Amino acid sequence: MPEGLRADCSRCFGLCCVALPFAASADFAISKDAGKPCPNLLADYRCGIHAGLRERGFPGCTVFDCFGAGQQVSQVTFAGRDWRGDPGRAKRMFQVFPVMRQLHELLWYLTEAMSLDAARGLRDQLAAALEETEKLTHASAETMIELDLPAHRSKINELLLRASELARAGTGGPNRRGADLIGAKLRGADLRGASLRGALLIGADLRGADLRLADLIGADLRDTDLTGADLTGSIFLTQSQVNAARGDATTKLPPSLTRPAHWKRAPTGKRRPARRR
Repeated sequence: MPEGLRADCSRCFGLCCVALPFAASADFAISKDAGKPCPNLLADYRCGIHAGLRERGFPGCTVFDCFGAGQQVSQVTFAGRDWRGDPGRAKRMFQVFPVMRQLHELLWYLTEAMSLDAARGLRDQLAAALEETEKLTHASAETMIELDLPAHRSKINELLLRASELARAGTGGPNRRGADLIGAKLRGADLRGASLRGALLIGADLRGADLRLADLIGADLRDTDLTGADLTGSIFLTQSQVNAARGDATTKLPPSLTRPAHWKRAPTGKRRPARRR
């Protein structure tokens, strides 16, 4: 994936810590309104408790991924000018950030779709959609604020769905699109080529499941157990989804994604004490 679609917090003005709201829950220790800086945000835009977010009650922060939207808004849209000291600019910046994040997420999906051999017949259309979306990420703040984002997403989603169908053709995978699979017992399930678009898999047991070529766009993987699951070749899986799930060193991920630091290590078994001679 292009580096521009990966978050670089060192080039961002802490936008996710200010622009977005969050509510006190299992994901956040406190509530915060949109546009209000998190109390853990430092003057240099770093997080004061970054090394201990999960221990301090902020696992939601470790799951979030802006797809590089933060640095794009900070360094390109607003040319390196931050939100402090200018309420008007702050308001526009906080309005643009969630729009930019969605555009960058679409760029992630389109880039992946372009790499699918089975979807090569759609590459001209995918390339055109990629170029159009890329241009929008360089538009003015005013243009992005007025953008009909749902219409743009809908148009892109049609292309992504067609690419997914071509990639999964012939696998015989089940169609569980939008299914309520919260807490489902799917250990060792054969879900190769399945459509799990928008499926609710919160807390589901997918240990050892075969998810190769499964379409996971928009699937809710919060607290899903992916220990030993095979997700190589899965379609439209993102880092934020992986971060929200549970897994270990035996979980197989696509090469574009990284194993979260909070995932447990694979069990090695207890060493037997040496016999005395």
